[in-house]
Parts: sequence; C-alpha cells; structure tokens
Amino acid sequence: MRDFIFYNPTKVLFGKNKIKELGGMIKNSGVTKVLFLYGKGSIFNNGVYERTAEMLKQSGIDFVELGGVKANPVLSKVREAIELVRAENVNGILAVGGGSVIDSAKAVGAGTLFEGDIWDLFEGKSLFTDSLPIFTILTISATGSEMNPFAVVTKEDEKKKWPFSAGEASFPKVTVIEPEIQFTLPSAQTANGAIDAIAHVFELYFDGTENVDIQDEIAEGLIRNIMKHSKILIDEPTNYNSRAELAWCATMALNGINSAGRSGGDWATHTLEHSLSAYYDIAHGAGLAIMFPAWIKYVYQTKPDRFIKLARNVFNIKEDDIPLTINELTAKLKKYFKSIGAPTQLGDIGVGEAEIEKLTDNASLRLPIGRLRKLNRNDIREIFKLAL
Repeated sequence: MRDFIFYNPTKVLFGKNKIKELGGMIKNSGVTKVLFLYGKGSIFNNGVYERTAEMLKQSGIDFVELGGVKANPVLSKVREAIELVRAENVNGILAVGGGSVIDSAKAVGAGTLFEGDIWDLFEGKSLFTDSLPIFTILTISATGSEMNPFAVVTKEDEKKKWPFSAGEASFPKVTVIEPEIQFTLPSAQTANGAIDAIAHVFELYFDGTENVDIQDEIAEGLIRNIMKHSKILIDEPTNYNSRAELAWCATMALNGINSAGRSGGDWATHTLEHSLSAYYDIAHGAGLAIMFPAWIKYVYQTKPDRFIKLARNVFNIKEDDIPLTINELTAKLKKYFKSIGAPTQLGDIGVGEAEIEKLTDNASLRLPIGRLRKLNRNDIREIFKLAL
C-alpha cells in the first residue's frame, strides 16, 4: 500500500426528505444568491424543481436558474453559465442533476473566478485552485461527482472530452442524496449509472498497486453490490433499499475511500470512451460497457493475477488456464451488461471499422494513456478493433 493523505470535505445528507435541510447550510456558508443549474427538465416531472425552489425561498436565498445541461456536458453551456453568474453577481452554485450538471457546476465555479478562458484549465495551460462554493442535489447516481473534485466537459468543435479539477475548491460543500428521487429514472439511465460506477472501481482496481488487500475487499464488495442492486432495479425501479444501496456504492466508488493507498487509477478505458461519447454523444456508461471488456482482453497479460483475482472473487470463476479465465471473465461481464440493457460492442451503437482511425486519432491526443500498461497509438487502435 502506498502512502496517502485522505481528505474529503463534502458533507452528505443521505436519505428521505433531505432537500429541505440544504437551505440552512447554504445560508450558513455565507452564500446569498445561487445559480440554480439543471439539465433538460426531468426535475420538473419528479417534483425536485418545485421542492428546490421552495427550499431556497424559505431559506431567504436568491437564485437565478439555467437549464439545458446535456448528458455529455459541453463547454458552450459552461461559458454561458459563467457569463450569467458574473452578470447576476451570484456567489454560489447549486447543481441539481447527475454528474453532467455537477461537472458543469465545477467548471462554472472555477471559471467565474478565473481571469482567463476556462478551457485553459482543461488544457493544463494554467493552474487554478479557487472556486465559488458548490452545492448539489443528486438525481442520478453514476459519476461520484457529488463527492469528489473532478469534472469532465467536452469542447464541441474539437471533440475534446477532457477532465479538470481546481483541487480542494472543487469539492461540493454539501450534497443531498435522496434515493427516492431516482424512482422515476428510465431503466437505461439506472443501467448506465451502475456501469459508470463499476468502471470507476475497475480503473482503481487495475492500476497495478501491490498489497492493497483492504482496498481490494472494498472494491470487490462495491462491484458485487452494484451488480446485484442494478439488476433488481431494472425490474423494481421503486425498490428503496436497492436505490439506496446503488446510490451509496456509486458515491463510494470515486469519493477517495476506494483510491486511498493506490496509485491513482489506470483511466485508459475512460480516455477511450471519451472519444466515443465526444463523437457519438452516447451515454458514458454505455461506452464504458463497450470498451472495458476490450481493454481487459488487450492488457491482462501485463498483470494477470489482478484479473484472476477479480474473476474469482466477484464472478466465481475457478478456471486455472489464464486465457480461458479472461475469456470467461469478459463473457460474464458482457452478460451482466446485456442483462441491464447496455451495449457491449461498437456495432451495437452503429460504429464500424471505418470509424476506428478517427477514434484512434482522438484518443491519442495525449499519449501515453493508462498506468497498468502504458498505451500508445497502435495499442489504442487495437483495443478499438477488439471492441468491434
């Protein structure tokens, strides 16, 4: 296990009827006016918009609202929000939605205070560690963005889907997680959220760090529980216990608990998927369901014991022959993805061999990628081919 400092300042209000408790916490933080940021309108159908607006009014917090954040958040909306925040003298951000809304809020929070162009921070041209305070009401569990400092946004004209963080300042101050809010989610969104959470666990599990037994136990438990409860929710979307289990697992997957003592994660598969969703605007979870089995098949020989451990402890695979173990592992992983309605190969989303070079170009903008095995352009091309 590597040396580490664990720090997570986000306060989580988890359970039933927690939105009403958020107003006092926003007010006590010194925020008097928030940008109420949300997505494409589901919060009007499930009552969250009305409850949030009422909470703000009851707490004496002024707000200006902006909707329309896409499932794959884009830079143009972030820039629009920054202009609005500056014009309206807003001093806090309230993100009501899933990871896309929360990621956008983090970019807006930092971009409002940054004197240059916010994309310079994504490009790494400037280091900036300040932000307006961010508060969140989570409506879909997937990215873990509600309890971490990371954000991913796409620059539409260049098809760059890249990460950013302003460090400690990008952690949400307070996050509300009400599992009941997610009762009305379409099954595809529940499935994609579960896959995204599993992928976060995989990225950390497969970063090559030795002697992290307790972290592996946490990771394997998270994967088993995400799989169990996501399958229940496909048939029983209003099962409160499974909603709660899935919600907390998704948060735990990327709130620092699972990464402590590790080497920071591999993240090659996320880079590969970012190219898919930058071009085809598919759900992030759907893209990860396609790319992770292909990545496993390509890199497993670098550290086969890692993959064998997962196969045995999570998928109950006892095969002694390593190639057969990997084949069975990827087969069972794909079977799970299919059972919750996710695609498992590029053809499922209409992407053929003619698109491989374009995807390879995009995923190769920053090389090498990955940690378990450093991947260059030829490696990236071969993984996309395996995903066909």
